[in-house]
Amino acid sequence: MALRIVQWGTGAVGREVLATVLDPRSGLELMGVRVYSDAKDGVDAGTLIGRDPVGVVATTDVAAVLDLDADCVVYTPRLTDVDEVCAILRSGTNVVTTAFLFHPARIAAADRDRLLAACEEGGTTVHGCGLNPGNLSGALPLALTGMSRTIEKLTLQERADWSVYDSTAITFDNMRFGAPVDEISVTANDFLAFNSSIFVEQVWLLADALHAGIDEVTADVEAVAAEHDHEIFDHVLRAGTTAGQRWNWVGRRDGEPLVEIETLWTVGNEYPKHWPKPRHGWTLTVEGDPSMQSHFLSLASFRRDASMLEHVNSANVATAMQVLNAVPAVCAAAPGFATIADLPPVRSLIGFGNA
Repeated sequence: MALRIVQWGTGAVGREVLATVLDPRSGLELMGVRVYSDAKDGVDAGTLIGRDPVGVVATTDVAAVLDLDADCVVYTPRLTDVDEVCAILRSGTNVVTTAFLFHPARIAAADRDRLLAACEEGGTTVHGCGLNPGNLSGALPLALTGMSRTIEKLTLQERADWSVYDSTAITFDNMRFGAPVDEISVTANDFLAFNSSIFVEQVWLLADALHAGIDEVTADVEAVAAEHDHEIFDHVLRAGTTAGQRWNWVGRRDGEPLVEIETLWTVGNEYPKHWPKPRHGWTLTVEGDPSMQSHFLSLASFRRDASMLEHVNSANVATAMQVLNAVPAVCAAAPGFATIADLPPVRSLIGFGNA
């Protein structure tokens, strides 16, 4: 019997979820779509992703979605409403999400208690994951350490230029590129504070799963000014404003760094000379016995010509599939929280497509 899915949010990641749920090879059935704008209310799910109508219409009515008796909600809005998630869980529907909850043991106690109570009431499970934070800073490191005798330090570096990311609202308004460098901090706005908090969770997840015994996780950011003006889609990033952000989230034990996630983000392709220079993409280094290094790059294809838009969107596909492919395991799990460290290995539902 096909698992019944509700897609909650239809941004870049949500649309990729919809495309896969509607693939008859997925073993999933689309029950409903929750949207946030009046323009999308009543629009067919197929139409929302540029396909023929499929007979399932999107709605802004939360109560109507909760009455659908789905097996799982794929929850992908940019920001999380804990009240919403609790209502979904209490209704008897499991949740997988890219929006938060990467390590429930390390979130605010009040939110954790509310979510766990909702799971117990509904007999449901909730799982948070994604790309980074998510698979690359959780599942992949844990898998590689299966070859470790001992670990001295684990580091994940992400290097990316945001110039090709076509959501300028996120790049400029949320991430604050183009703002004065002295306005960039861990708490500069709600988005940066939240974004930092989920990376902090991810460091704690690795440290807890690998028995690091850390006593703190610190979060720091260095902002670097542009040397020249840059036109980024419909925005101009002015010389002297923020064109680089180097973030470091470090888990320490007695002052010694053991787990670190570092992001080296630029706009305008000006790369500061004093920054480390890993390859573009994600580089995971496990220093220990043995020492290991893995580099990850997500593209639309390594064999065919693809547009830059397709290459950029491949990260949205990867993020969406990481949680969608986890749906069967989450639905089968005991009520409560299921983390990257708890679930069995997540594999593609469709794979090579041979049913």
